Amino acid sequence: MAGLYGALAFAVGMVLIIQVGMNSTLRARLGSALLAALISFLVGTVVLALTVLLSRAPLPNRAQLLAVPGWAWLGGVLGAFYVVVSVIVGPRIGAAALLALIVLGQLVTSLTVDHYGWLGFPQHTLTPLRLLGAALLFGGVLLVVHRG
Repeated sequence: MAGLYGALAFAVGMVLIIQVGMNSTLRARLGSALLAALISFLVGTVVLALTVLLSRAPLPNRAQLLAVPGWAWLGGVLGAFYVVVSVIVGPRIGAAALLALIVLGQLVTSLTVDHYGWLGFPQHTLTPLRLLGAALLFGGVLLVVHRG
């Protein structure tokens, strides 16, 4: 099962940059990063709504909705931030540099979240080996972003 999860995570990484290209094309044709992001989210919302209906997933009751912490409702805000920024920045710095910097940001944040066990993730202490891995990735990012 771990292999399947790894493959799915890899696939998400692959489609992430494709999504940026698609949304950047929307932005270029429509002239607005915000409108491109809105359309992206509307299409995604329709697809998710249809998927929920077709899967017959049970809808939450009032008690379940009220039990969700306030901060957990803000994931869509962060998704919108990602889409808007990526369609503005991606065409200016290129796909590889954009993705390298996104991955670096994800790694730094995930190491911190793991170390403290925040946001419902299990706690994984920051070790010298994990720090070395982050430093090597940072070096890789510098090489990818370098324009010389």
